[in-house]
Formats: sequence, structure tokens, C-alpha cells
Amino acid sequence: MLRAEPHWQQIDLLSDLHLGPETPRTLARLARHLAETPAQAVFLLGDVFEVWVGDDARFAPCEHSVVQMLKAASSRRALFFMPGNRDFLVGADMLAACGMPPPLADPTVLEAFGRRWLLSHGDAQCLGDAAYQQLRLQLRNPAWQQAFLAKPLAERRAFAAQARDASRSAQAAMLAHADLDADTCRAQLQTAGAMEMIHGHTHRPATHELGDGLRRHVLSDWDFDTATRGDVLRLSAAGLERIALEC
Repeated sequence: MLRAEPHWQQIDLLSDLHLGPETPRTLARLARHLAETPAQAVFLLGDVFEVWVGDDARFAPCEHSVVQMLKAASSRRALFFMPGNRDFLVGADMLAACGMPPPLADPTVLEAFGRRWLLSHGDAQCLGDAAYQQLRLQLRNPAWQQAFLAKPLAERRAFAAQARDASRSAQAAMLAHADLDADTCRAQLQTAGAMEMIHGHTHRPATHELGDGLRRHVLSDWDFDTATRGDVLRLSAAGLERIALEC
């Protein structure tokens, strides 16, 4: 569990930016938001990167620009990162370079403003996609990760590019149909002693009633390169507010 610092008056939560060399405007919009937000803390709930093949990739031009931007932002406010299905290999070296603490567990309970909030990326609860859950189990296995990270960076990049191309149509179908399992979300909320879950992953921003006063709030993905899309959920003593961002 993570407790909000006493001086935090506003907390921003966002996810699914899918940053990479092809998304310079989305990166610029994130930099602008982190510079201008009144929030004292910002939680990045996964898929900040389109792909992450290991912390030694942080020296490449695009990744380095993200590191520099996050490092500057972390000097002004608290930043936290939770791995997603695209960037689960972000590790301690990368986060330390950004001035950020170790990655958050998924899910994490945030205690703030007298309430408990359950934070998650959201992919682990998509139980209807059995093939993905089997793949996720493999990719999150420490032995698989150790073997993958031992490969040369160029080989890891080539593998990731091939896997991404092969999965694009499958992912589009998944995002169109798969959703978080309601029973699993209810059980996790009850175990956490929380009434509300905040997550990303599905790219379908909404608030869903789960019964008995339980809710889950879905973050938007970001795209300021081919569209104008992105939102932030902001927590404060007044409650939860969804803020749609403009260019």
C-alpha cells in the first residue's frame, strides 16, 4: 500500500501513451502536462512506451529524450510508474535515471484523501483473452526475462519489432472485444478494502458500476500524433475528476 504524502492536494493518473520514435507530439504533450499540472504527484499506470526491451535501451535518442523529460518532471513533483503489457521490462536502472522510485506492484492500493483506491494497468484482469493470459504468464516469468535480457540489444529490438507487427491485428481485436472480468475486479476491490479501481489498458475510457457501490474507472490512451486524444483522472479531496486534454 502507498499512502499519499500530507502535502499532496491533487494526484494525476494516466496511462497508455505508447511512446516511441513515431509519437513526438504525444511525447511533447506529456512533457507539457507534467510541466503545467497542479498535481503534486503523477502515477503512470503502464504502457508509457510502445515497447521496452531492457533498460540499456534508454540511451537511444527517443528513449533518452523521455528519460530527460521524466527526470526534469520528477524534480518538481513525485512520479510513480506501474508496468503495463508493453513496458513490463522497465527496471530499476531506468527509473533511477528518471529520478523515480522502483516500479509499483500491480495492483497497488493508494490511500489518499481519506479513501483507498485500487490502481492497476488492467491487463491481468482481462481473463476472457485466454491466449494473452498464457503469454503474459510466460513473459512475466523471471527466468524468461533473464534469458531475454541476456541477448544483445539489437536482437531484442528485432524480436520486439517482429512480435509487435505480428500482434497488431490480434491486439486490435482484443481491444475491441475483451474487457476486465467484473468478478475479478470486485474480488480485488474487496480484498483491498477499496471501493474504486482506476486502470488503463483497454483504451475505452468510462466508469463502470460493479454493484454494491464498487466502481472501476478506465483511463484513455493518448494519441496527439494522428488524433487529439488523451485524458487524466485527477484525485483530490473533492473526489475524482476526468480531464480531457487539448493540443
